[in-house]
Amino acid sequence: MTTPYNISSVTKGVNGFGLPFCDTIYTATLGAATEATVTVPGSGSVGSLGVDKFIAVFSYKLFSDVWVAVNATAAVSAGATLLVSTSELNPSAKYVKAGDVIHVITATAATDISIALYAIQE
Repeated sequence: MTTPYNISSVTKGVNGFGLPFCDTIYTATLGAATEATVTVPGSGSVGSLGVDKFIAVFSYKLFSDVWVAVNATAAVSAGATLLVSTSELNPSAKYVKAGDVIHVITATAATDISIALYAIQE
């Protein structure tokens, strides 16, 4: 069963501190310039909650640069010029839906990453 995130309609906000340990976590040690992906599971694969919306909470090895994209190829920074990109550097958490594909990549080897998926109501 996927761990609920429990967004409070009373406070109209999200408290991301003190979350329970998650039971739907994906981990990897990324190689240099090698993209890894994970498909966000549907409600049939994560228990009986019938959920299809999640907060993906990302954790990274200290001092790592990991580029993350959803439903697009992840790419490392292109250099000193600001260019349009589908990737974001080290996001802390993102809203995702069942079937979305999370793509991650790093320029350095042996970079550890984890993605915890918390079910949300809205």
